[in-house]
Amino acid sequence: MRGTILPGGDDENAANLTKSGPPEERKRQAADPNFMMSLARGLIVIQALNQQRRALSASQISQRTGIPRAAVRRCLLTLMHLGFVASEGERCYALRPRVLSLGSAYLASSPLGKVAQPILSNVRNRLQETACISVLDGDQILCIARSPAKRLMTTSLDAGSRLPASCTSIGRVLISQFKDEAIDSYLDSVKLVAHTSKTIVDVAALRAELIEIRQEGFCIVDEELEIGLRSLAVPVIDEAGAAIAGLSVGVHTARVSVADLIDSFLPVLKEAAVEVGMLVR
Repeated sequence: MRGTILPGGDDENAANLTKSGPPEERKRQAADPNFMMSLARGLIVIQALNQQRRALSASQISQRTGIPRAAVRRCLLTLMHLGFVASEGERCYALRPRVLSLGSAYLASSPLGKVAQPILSNVRNRLQETACISVLDGDQILCIARSPAKRLMTTSLDAGSRLPASCTSIGRVLISQFKDEAIDSYLDSVKLVAHTSKTIVDVAALRAELIEIRQEGFCIVDEELEIGLRSLAVPVIDEAGAAIAGLSVGVHTARVSVADLIDSFLPVLKEAAVEVGMLVR
């Protein structure tokens, strides 16, 4: 499973990601005189195109987003004029490379990635494993910076990549920092997908896991995202005591045991997380 600049998923996930929120939220947006519906629709159309590996027609995008077909067509034509979308024939549309500038602008301007990069490199050198720092974005994690080891893993999480938060160590360690009410709200809305036979897909079991992670201050996810992949994560805490990001190391199960992660890797990762937290204050 390879991390991509923007997430993939089935049609149901695509529809959930691209709609602008539940009915009550859309009502509040419509009532706000400062809310630009045309801009929102354009961004939603871009998100809809990001969910697929192929070109989509205006009708398909309309079906996935709930935006009227005529409005979708106007968004597509505007995006074509701006160079973000191209026509692929048969009245289908696909994203052009220029759309990457939208995400790269955030990554380039993020102070977190800049201060974390040398620290990640130090972690990689000490542990000889890939280290990365990610933030929580909805029900996904977004990788801000990464320092890869000279080993190949099937799951490649580069800067700008996204992965589901529910079955990643960084995602869980950050969600565990929520208040109980926020954890309940997250679990009520998230769709738990079995990426492997070991993935936790039971809500009660995941809730118990999150409470244990909060108490321990770290998270280990063992082959729940990918068979053979084991990861350890700790939160990065800011001056106000809030978890602003997660720092993780990913290893192959044949090389590093769970006991080794706790005994040898965890102290290094905790030290690095404290250092990052101090630099972003």
